[in-house]
Amino acid sequence: MTELYVTNFNKNFTGVSATAANVLRQQVALHNVKLVGRPLPGCPAPIALKTARSLSATPPKGKLFAIWHVRRNTEMRAALWSRDVLRLPIRIVFTSAAQRRHSALPRWLISRMDAIVATTEEAASFVPHVRAVVPHGVDTDTFSPASNRQQAWQALGYGGALGIACIGRIRPEKGTDLFVEAMLRLLPQLPGAKALVLGRAAREHQGFLKGLKDRIAAAGLADRILFPGEVPAADLPAILRGLSLVMQLPRYEGYGMVPLEGMASAVPFVGSEAGYYRSFAAKGTTGRVVPLEAPEEAATAALALLQDPQQHQAMCKKAREVAVESFSAAREAQGIEAVYQELWAKG
Repeated sequence: MTELYVTNFNKNFTGVSATAANVLRQQVALHNVKLVGRPLPGCPAPIALKTARSLSATPPKGKLFAIWHVRRNTEMRAALWSRDVLRLPIRIVFTSAAQRRHSALPRWLISRMDAIVATTEEAASFVPHVRAVVPHGVDTDTFSPASNRQQAWQALGYGGALGIACIGRIRPEKGTDLFVEAMLRLLPQLPGAKALVLGRAAREHQGFLKGLKDRIAAAGLADRILFPGEVPAADLPAILRGLSLVMQLPRYEGYGMVPLEGMASAVPFVGSEAGYYRSFAAKGTTGRVVPLEAPEEAATAALALLQDPQQHQAMCKKAREVAVESFSAAREAQGIEAVYQELWAKG
């Protein structure tokens, strides 16, 4: 019988999707687990919500209930309906990464969870029922270093001698404009470098995207700052292996997986004072953190790093080490497992 149901209702592959997939790939070795909703890379084929409810009607052998692990508002609502209206024998675990106060509806939904796993101490301060603080982890098998970075970059076909990338939705909150501004300052000083803006702009942000492209064209850098669009999750590890630097400059970030995915690929980062970036940076040994809204400082930090091959190589090596030792998906899965076992033990 199924002990664990992991939900993924978003059709887009987001940072939340990535963290769910990372953990689920670890959990398949620990439990009879079902993915509910939309597919996730490298994970079991999903089942429908209706099927999950039908299976959950019978508790797993030796336990009083199954656990539903949810990560979004829609998933909390579905789980609450299953538990409280359909009266299914389940308990609900929610992962909370937001480092700010939730709005009214999410606050109410979260208050109804059986257990909360917060990703940081700050995130834990905004929600009740926190059973554990467990940082998100990266799949260090999927995201791994290239044996030859230059060959890996050339194989991607973007041209140039090295690559720098910003990854995520193209919108103001993610600081895409700040990345572009940093690249407008950096690339003229770094011949051969190409910058990638990997992500898509929603309909309401098409004007924002056009403004960025116009700014780049006016600077004569349209052939060096590229917009390949949204990258399929399966293709992202190969891209990261070829990069020399990841740069993420969000104005707000709940946690932020991209620097971790880069680190696991032996790629250092420059990031804004957001998310969990300062912890990832490990006192500046794996990345550089700059203030919010500071593209000039980001460009300066990137230039200093990329013009010093010895320092860059040392940071690449350390980035991989820290990802494996402190921020692996295996460690995250272990922390979450302790919460499950506590729930089952208390019955």
